[in-house]
Amino acid sequence: MTASPRGARIARVTGVDQDGVRLLAVGADAVVDALFDDRRIWSFWVRRDTERADRTGLVRHVAWPAVMRPHLRGTTRIVLREHVSGRVLHDGELTFGDPEPGERVRFVNKRGLDIALDKSGRFSPVFGERTAADLEPLLDTMEQVIDVLARAGVEAFPAYGTLLGAVREGRFLGHDSDADLGYVSRHTTPVDVVRESFRLQRAVVDAGFGTYRYSGAAFRVAAIEGDGSVRGLDVFGGFLDGGRLYLMGEIGTEFEESWIRPLGTCELAGRRFPAPAVPERLLEATYGPSWRVPDPAFKFETSERTRDSLNQWFRGLAVHRQEWERRYGAGQAGQKGQPGTTTGRSLAKEIAAREQPGTRVLDVGAGRGRDAIWLARRGFPVTAYDYVPRALTRAARIAVEEELPFEARSLNLDEWRSLMSEGARLARASDAAPVPTVIHARHLLDATDTFGRSGLGRFAAMTLRGGGRLYAEWWTGRGEPEPGLTALSAEQVVGRLERFGGRITSIEEFEAGARGNARPFSVGRVIASWA
Repeated sequence: MTASPRGARIARVTGVDQDGVRLLAVGADAVVDALFDDRRIWSFWVRRDTERADRTGLVRHVAWPAVMRPHLRGTTRIVLREHVSGRVLHDGELTFGDPEPGERVRFVNKRGLDIALDKSGRFSPVFGERTAADLEPLLDTMEQVIDVLARAGVEAFPAYGTLLGAVREGRFLGHDSDADLGYVSRHTTPVDVVRESFRLQRAVVDAGFGTYRYSGAAFRVAAIEGDGSVRGLDVFGGFLDGGRLYLMGEIGTEFEESWIRPLGTCELAGRRFPAPAVPERLLEATYGPSWRVPDPAFKFETSERTRDSLNQWFRGLAVHRQEWERRYGAGQAGQKGQPGTTTGRSLAKEIAAREQPGTRVLDVGAGRGRDAIWLARRGFPVTAYDYVPRALTRAARIAVEEELPFEARSLNLDEWRSLMSEGARLARASDAAPVPTVIHARHLLDATDTFGRSGLGRFAAMTLRGGGRLYAEWWTGRGEPEPGLTALSAEQVVGRLERFGGRITSIEEFEAGARGNARPFSVGRVIASWA
C-alpha cells in the first residue's frame, strides 16, 4: 500500500513550466495537488510519481501527464498544495502554447462539463465538480440496484472508494468518478461465483438498466445523472474461502465472515446504505492502515498472489481489456485511424475491389471504425466488432448522421459465451436470408492471443460457411509496427485457419508504413474461404 504522508516535508518547488514541475524534496513521501484556476485537476506523490533530476535524488521532476497535454493551451493560475496539510508550495500564472488573447486553460469534456483526473488516470467529471442535485440519480440507482440484488439473493453494500467516502467523510470522495458496490457470495468456489454474477447481471438488465461486463465476477451498471451524463456503478463479486476474502478486483486477504455479516449501515450523502459489519476491516484490507488519511493519488499495490488468483478465476474473460480501453480513451482527436477520414486502408480497398457492393462485411477488431465507415460509405453493410465497445462510439455517431449501413457490436474472441452466441446469431440469420459475407481482420491476429486467434478461426467457420471469405493482415516480424503486436509467420496463420476449415486462396507479404513519418514494417496478407 502507499506510504503514509505523515511527517512528510517538501523544502520547496523550484520550477513550474510547460514541461512539468521541479521540486526539492526531503523527508517522507507526500501528496501534492495541482490546481488550475482554483480547480484540482491532478495529484501526485513527490517521490513515487517523480524522477530524479540530479545525482543526489533530492531534486525531483514530474511531467504533466500525457492525457493533460491536449488541454494545456492558454494562461492559468497554477497552485501546488500539500493535500493533507494544505500548505501552498507554489502559486503563479503560466501560459501554455501560443493562445489567443485572454484564452484560459480549460479542462472540460465534449459536453462542456468540468473534468479532472480520477484515480485511474482518466479524465472524468469527478464528484467534487458535481452538485448534490447532479448526484441524486446515482444515489437512486445505487438503492435500486441494491434492491434488485437483494431480491436475487445477495446482500450488496458500497465498496472501495464509495465505502471509504461514506465511512470517512459521509459523502462521495471529491476526486472519485464512479461508484462501487460489493457483495460476498455464499458460494465458495470461483465457478459458482461466476455463474451467480451472470445471473445477477441478467436480473439488473431485466430491471431496465444497461450493463457492461468487466470479468467473470464484475460488471458495470449505467447510471444516468440529471443532465444526461452517464456515471458508472460497478458491481464487484467476492467470496470467502479458507479464511480468506477475495473481492474483485483488488482484495485477497485473511478475513473473518463476522466482519462482513450481518450487514450494518453507513451514511452516504444523507442516505442510509448497507455496510459490512465492521467496515473498518474492509477499508484496511483495501487501502492499508493509513486509509483514514486522504490520498487522491492512491494506487493499488495488489499482491502477486491475489492478482494471479483473480486473473485465473475471473479475468480470463477480459485479458488486456483495460490496456485497450486506456488506448482508445486517451486523446482521440487527431489520431490515426479516426473514422471520419475519407481514405480507406489497403485491406479495406482490397475488399472493395474484389467484392460487390451489398456484400456484408464483418469488421472484427474494428478499433475506432475507420475502415468500417469507409466501406459503409461505399455501399457495404458493415457490422463493426471490437473488444472495447467504447472505441466505436464516434463511428456509430457518424453512421447515424450519414445514414450509413453500419452496426457496432461487442465481440470477445477470448470468451466462448460471446464468440459462440454471436456466431450462432449470424449463422441463423444467414440461413433465413442468405447474403454474401466477408470478414475484415486488420492487425487482429497479431493483437490477440493464441485463444483469440483460434476464436477468429471458429467465428469465420460459423459465419462464412457457404463460400464467404476472410481478409486478414498481420505483422510478420520485420521492422517496427505499432506497439502491442506479436509477430506471426505465414505458417502459423495458415495452420490456424486451415484447422477450422479455411481454404487459403491468396497469401503474400509486403512492406507497409513507409510513407511520411511512419516506420516501415513487414505485413502478411491472407485471403481464405469456407465452403
